[in-house]
Amino acid sequence: MSVDAFAVLAEPTRRRILERLCRTESSVGDLVDALGMSQPAVSKHLKVLREAGFVSYRTAAQQRIYRINVRPLQAVDDWLTPYRRLWTEHLDALERHLDSQE
Repeated sequence: MSVDAFAVLAEPTRRRILERLCRTESSVGDLVDALGMSQPAVSKHLKVLREAGFVSYRTAAQQRIYRINVRPLQAVDDWLTPYRRLWTEHLDALERHLDSQE
């Protein structure tokens, strides 16, 4: 089953979890404390992120330590590339126009 990365990332809580994991690997408890959410809610979002491939975990003692996986994010970045070019072209044209007004 293919998961739409944008559907996964549309949920603000999942983006907050990814932002946290971008900075440091975290246990569920760490995420609960950092996000001020219940453990079941965090676990639910982690399950969606894990099934979509955005996160993975390793076991340390009795904890799962979650980390971010970049591959799905690379796919999002690849999709955004033509739009980024479009913006760059428009901003360059604006800069040239403003420079010509001086």
